[in-house]
Amino acid sequence: MTHNTPLSPRPLRHLSDVRRRVLTTAQLRSHGVTANEIAEQCRPGGPWQQLLPGVVMLHPGPPTSEERLHGALLFAARESAPGVPAQPAPDSPHRPVYAETMITGLAALTLHGFSATPPLLSLDHVDVLVPRLRRLRSTSYVRVIRTAALPAPEPVTGLPVAPVPRALADAVAELADGEAVRRLLTEAVRGHHCEPAAVVRELNRAKLLSRPHVVDAVDSLVAEGRAIAEDRLYRMVHEHGLPDPVWNVDLRLPGGPHLGGLDAYWPEQAVAVELDTRAPRQGDRQEDDALWSEYARKREHLERLGITVVHVTPRKLRDSAEQQAAVIRTALMAAGDRDPAAYVVVLPR
Repeated sequence: MTHNTPLSPRPLRHLSDVRRRVLTTAQLRSHGVTANEIAEQCRPGGPWQQLLPGVVMLHPGPPTSEERLHGALLFAARESAPGVPAQPAPDSPHRPVYAETMITGLAALTLHGFSATPPLLSLDHVDVLVPRLRRLRSTSYVRVIRTAALPAPEPVTGLPVAPVPRALADAVAELADGEAVRRLLTEAVRGHHCEPAAVVRELNRAKLLSRPHVVDAVDSLVAEGRAIAEDRLYRMVHEHGLPDPVWNVDLRLPGGPHLGGLDAYWPEQAVAVELDTRAPRQGDRQEDDALWSEYARKREHLERLGITVVHVTPRKLRDSAEQQAAVIRTALMAAGDRDPAAYVVVLPR
């Protein structure tokens, strides 16, 4: 009996190739293979082998990276509740379900296309994310990571994979090398996988921002994110035909106090753009709120002086640049209908 041999009473031809090669013992039994037959096929030197507890690979030799990932998910999902096998999907009664589990950590980042992570076959372990109450232990090459709030998985090559920010947090939790952490966080932003704020939120949630090498990497990440956001703002202005502003300026009242820095300013129309690149820090919700309050106070002060402030985030610049350009254009066109703004001194920042 080989992995290409149909198993009575249900043949395996309908399954994808890897799903014919790696199955749970429960799936094999559903195809009429008894426990004794499974044990006989998995004997030393036999045609099958036990890849993981309750998971069988239907050929000898080392598993492929796809088989390792598929096996890890089957192992983690084989019981969605104590004593209750994972049920098939309703749309395909024979297709295995990766119930409440997904690939995370370095393996997930590699699947997302990161170049700073090792190839899948060179990873010592594959991290799988499961609900906190699952009674499941790490074994062999599978490391179980529990979470109180399971994120929505993203399908990659047909596998459920944790979103990049969550996968990053799970990977960083195991890394003591600050340079390796910095490379991962930088690639996340430069590769347009996610915004810095999303990464920092996950690191904060995982209580990793108390580690000095992670904090240093986050500082680099925030600087990288701001530079990318500034470049997007510059390209948006020119690609959507907006008049040139003065860039990166400080405003002051004549002989008076500092009013704050702005990323772009049109003096004749008294219209300003401010990028919000805040990143929350470990346990500092109060600090984040205070920073937002400072943003709001500055905006209110400038608007009392007759200056229109357009507040944009890096994500809006990435996902809806045309819409943001329209908001700025509308503010510029409306300048003629407003009372003249107070005179302010514009200085380079």
